[in-house]
Amino acid sequence: MKKSYLLLHLAVILAGFTGVFGKLISLNEGLLTWYRVFFSAVILFFVLKIFKTNDSTNRTEKLKIGKVGLLITMHWVLFYASIKYSNISIGVVCYCLTSFFTAIFKPLIDKQPFKLSELFLSTLTLAGISLIFHFDTSYQVGIAIGVISSAFAALYTIYNSRLVNDFDSKIINYYQMLAGTLCLGALLPVYLYFFPSETLIPTTKDAFYLLLLALFCTVGLYVIFTEILKKIPAFTVNLSFNLEPVYAIIMAFLFFDESKQVNLSFYIGLLIIMISVILQTFISIKKKP
Repeated sequence: MKKSYLLLHLAVILAGFTGVFGKLISLNEGLLTWYRVFFSAVILFFVLKIFKTNDSTNRTEKLKIGKVGLLITMHWVLFYASIKYSNISIGVVCYCLTSFFTAIFKPLIDKQPFKLSELFLSTLTLAGISLIFHFDTSYQVGIAIGVISSAFAALYTIYNSRLVNDFDSKIINYYQMLAGTLCLGALLPVYLYFFPSETLIPTTKDAFYLLLLALFCTVGLYVIFTEILKKIPAFTVNLSFNLEPVYAIIMAFLFFDESKQVNLSFYIGLLIIMISVILQTFISIKKKP
C-alpha cells in the first residue's frame, strides 16, 4: 500500500506539469488535445510492442475502453480552454472540483448511499472554488469552463476504475488515446470552424513540448494512475490530486509571474481546498487498521 501512495504522489507531481505545458504550447485547446492523444497513442503502440503485451481484448471490449477515453479527451479540451481563458493557477484550482463531482456521481452511478464525509470534504473544496469565482470576476469564463472540465474528469475516474481489474493498464490507455485521436480528429474541422486557430501544425518548440506532455504527463501519468486505482479508492485518488495546484501554481508563479494576476480571495480559496485535502488524508489514515 505504501508503494501505491508513493506512486500516487509521483502522479500528482507529473499532473502539476500538465497546466504548464498548456500555457507553453501556442496551439488552441482542441488542437493541443488532439496532438496530445495522437502522440500518446503512437508512444503506447510502441510500448505495447516493446514489452510484448498480450492484447486479448475483443471488439466490444475495445469499444468499452474507448468510450471511457472520450471522457478524458473531453476533460482535456475543457481543461486547456480554461487555462487559455484565464491562467494556469485558475485552471488547476478548478480541477479540484473533481472530488466534489466524484462524491456526487459515484453513489448515483453505483446506486449506493452517499458518504457524508466525502460530501463534507467536497463541499469545502466547492466553497474554495466559489470564493475564487465570486471575487475574481476577471476569470469567470475560464472558471466556468474549468468546473465543467472537472465533471468530465470525475466521470473518467469512476468508469476507469471499473476497467483496471480486467485489463492491462497499457492496453486501457492505448485504446483510450486511440479513441480520443479518432473521435476528436473527426470533430476538429467543426471545432476549428467555430474556434479557429492561427496554425494547424505545431512549431518545433510546440512539438517538443507536446512530446514531453505525451510521454511523461500522459503515458507515464495515466499508466501510473490506472495502477493506483487497483489499490486506492477513486474518491481518495481524486481528492489527493487536489494537491496538483500546489505544484502547478508554484511553477506558474516562478516561470509566468502569475502571482500578480491573482488576489487575496484566490489564496483564501486555495487554503480552504488544501484543508479539505489534509482532512481527507487524516480520515484515510484513521480508517486503516
